[in-house]
Amino acid sequence: FCDVPVECVITSQDAASIYEVPLKLEREGLAHQALEALQLEQRPPNLSQWSTLVERLYNPTRKVEIAIVGKYVRLNDAYLSVVEALRHAAISLDAELKLRWINSEDIQDHGAERYLKGVNGIVVPGGFGIRGVDGKIAAIQHARDHQIPFLGLCLGMQCSVIEWARHVAKLEGANSSEFDAEAANPVINLLPEQQDVVDLGGTMRLGLYPCRLAPNTLAFNLYGEEVVYERHRHRYEFNNAYRSLFVETGYVISGTSPDGRLVEIVELPDHPFFIASQFHPEFQSRPSDPHPLFR
Repeated sequence: FCDVPVECVITSQDAASIYEVPLKLEREGLAHQALEALQLEQRPPNLSQWSTLVERLYNPTRKVEIAIVGKYVRLNDAYLSVVEALRHAAISLDAELKLRWINSEDIQDHGAERYLKGVNGIVVPGGFGIRGVDGKIAAIQHARDHQIPFLGLCLGMQCSVIEWARHVAKLEGANSSEFDAEAANPVINLLPEQQDVVDLGGTMRLGLYPCRLAPNTLAFNLYGEEVVYERHRHRYEFNNAYRSLFVETGYVISGTSPDGRLVEIVELPDHPFFIASQFHPEFQSRPSDPHPLFR
């Protein structure tokens, strides 16, 4: 592993040089030769959408700085899909993306204000294990208290649930049973049918699952659809024993499995942008079609 600087700038020129490759290959006739070799019909390509994408990269109209608070920042390829999804969103909004990489363990040691001051948004991505979790929770509390746009992904959603349980719902000993098997209030827990499974792979929820969105919520407004399909890779779930308490204290559960049993998306209504998903939306983002949660 190599050290990564605290701040990493993806300039419009850097990104454009990557996305300009298809245009250069077309100008050099690669597609024509490939079609000829495969004995396929020759037809002119429509690269207008891609050309527009590259043009936006070369001429951004503003800058946006996003903090990624994670435990694997020394190897930032661990979050490559998240970075690319942010880049896709920035392209669509004519923005130059600046990333601020923050080790969640540093926040544990020195506080959130020192590392998050001045950012335009905070992303807490997925991961496994207890290391750095309290730093992620502190970052989420900072985003909530200071009205900074926040996006939580998988473990990021679970940390946002723990943060609310501790600081708003006032649940003593609130935690995930992944981190504390004896937690007084396991707001994140295994499902009952998972409890006796010994093989960890057997307890994971993997692959594409449907999510039903509640009307008049941020999630519904962003997607513009009632049911969406998203990819999962996780083991622990929101503990439904606490659902009523969360709703009563102001939390909004805006996405669930179609039967309403599994919590998929949570959000806060009195906040500029605070939303977190149990699934991984970054896996479905594309350069010409950024994922709505990232956009």
